[in-house]
Amino acid sequence: MRARVGATVLALCLMTNTAGVATAGAADPAPPPLTNTRFNEDYRYLLDPALNPGARTGAFWEPFKAIPLTSDGFASLSFGQETRLRFEAVRNSSWGQDNPQNDAYGFWRVLPYADLRVGQSFRVFGQLILADAVGKLEPLAQPDADRIDLMQGFADFNASLGDAQGTLRIGRQMLSYGSERLVSIRYGANVPRSFDAVTGIVKAGPWRVDAFLGRPIRVSPKLFDDERDGRRAAWALYATRPLDLGWSGGLDAYYIGYRNQRAEFEAGTGREQRHTLGTRFFGKADGWDWNWEAMGQFGSFGTGSIQAWSLATDTGYRMDNLPLQPRLGLKANIASGDTNPRDGTLGTFNPLFPRAKYFGELTPVGPFNLMNLHPSVDLALSEEFSLNASAIAYWRESLDDGVYDLTGGLLRSGSGSGARYIGTQGELVLSYSAGRTFEGLVSYSIFQPGAFIKDTGPAKTTHFVGMEAVFKF
Repeated sequence: MRARVGATVLALCLMTNTAGVATAGAADPAPPPLTNTRFNEDYRYLLDPALNPGARTGAFWEPFKAIPLTSDGFASLSFGQETRLRFEAVRNSSWGQDNPQNDAYGFWRVLPYADLRVGQSFRVFGQLILADAVGKLEPLAQPDADRIDLMQGFADFNASLGDAQGTLRIGRQMLSYGSERLVSIRYGANVPRSFDAVTGIVKAGPWRVDAFLGRPIRVSPKLFDDERDGRRAAWALYATRPLDLGWSGGLDAYYIGYRNQRAEFEAGTGREQRHTLGTRFFGKADGWDWNWEAMGQFGSFGTGSIQAWSLATDTGYRMDNLPLQPRLGLKANIASGDTNPRDGTLGTFNPLFPRAKYFGELTPVGPFNLMNLHPSVDLALSEEFSLNASAIAYWRESLDDGVYDLTGGLLRSGSGSGARYIGTQGELVLSYSAGRTFEGLVSYSIFQPGAFIKDTGPAKTTHFVGMEAVFKF
């Protein structure tokens, strides 16, 4: 029955293909950048050749975009998709702790979408996911496979609110905010993250303010069986605006609420209700770029309280006048840990719904009870190829708390060692991008365990290789 309902919803999404809110010729006559969420792309500039005579260039993807359903273009339909193929090989996964330790496997996924826009006020967006792993040893992780399901399916209702514009979005949707440190679509995993949510968006002057209430989707590999996670919920108010100070940049301020009926930390298991207040300052000027964020958390865990915090910085300088236009970068991050598991106050920072590949192609630890320094250099080898080389050093912030993976699972208890140093990671990533539609990468990563890992269990050096090709239109 559930599969039948899912198939019906999907069919309706593909038949009505609801998207967008604008009249012909109202958009900027240039192709929008391709995004990971896809619903922010507006192709209605292609509808009126009289207004935009050079809009249609003959590109292969243009016939799939802004297909008029009425003679005046009041209703239009766009189609698109993403296909990704990925290969990974790992040796000594989690320093030899995982079973299996060594594996080599492939991932594939296809993300077709349809987008129906009716005038300025109504839109429906539908997207499927078909994804699986090939040759991977059991057990599969939750974001590895989703053989066919509804990735996104929502309706937008748009209205003028005086001098402001408002959108009400209802349905299954990807949510992504800021640097995706706390709310992310988990794009690097084989199955991205979506929510069943209600989102309100208001744009007034330089400000954009989003509010949402929703539950994350729990992925299941069978047909049309993904369901919302009844244990977890999130709600938020997120405001952002550009800053005009002689350089390009902006400022974000936000509140995010989170509830988990059964959360697990070094301090134990209990009901977690956490509130996050944060701000982000980002920009570019005279070769410099920066992205700095500060977050504080409070709330309750079991019968106790929560007091946690995190600082995250990413600063770089690009030398455009030198060969290969090198960018030197430094990321420095700190996420608090629990200073006493028995004092009734949980000090472990929770990144909530973090992005995949958080610290790199290999991310063996997550931003819980963690300090790290991450120097890097980026080189523009040509118009299509770029190379990134980086090194990362990891420490525990609190010696009384353990080390966690990216999902919040406790990898190693803090009680087994007084050492702070977790280990060192090195990584090389060669990236390729050709035009709008194709990109790829090849990566190699190595993680050398430090004193804490050696004190608390298997401590083999981890090696990781990744190769990826992505086609979008």
